[in-house]
Amino acid sequence: MYPSDFYSDHKYCETCCDYVSYLQSMEHSYCVQCGDAVRLFSKEDWEVFNATLKQRRPKGGRPKKKEQIAPEEGTDKESA
Repeated sequence: MYPSDFYSDHKYCETCCDYVSYLQSMEHSYCVQCGDAVRLFSKEDWEVFNATLKQRRPKGGRPKKKEQIAPEEGTDKESA
């Protein structure tokens, strides 16, 4: 990952309806044009981002058990 460049880094401002430069505080980021709080993505871009992640994410969970076949009668195998 590349280090963040202050002059080219932008976040989305809902008031300005655009990706803008911002000032970072300890808890929030603020638009340099209007002063309102900014977000990383617009709502549309956030939905696209999440949809892309869901497609790449493995389904997870425990694998299904294979059906165990009962041993045939008359074999010399012992069962535990």
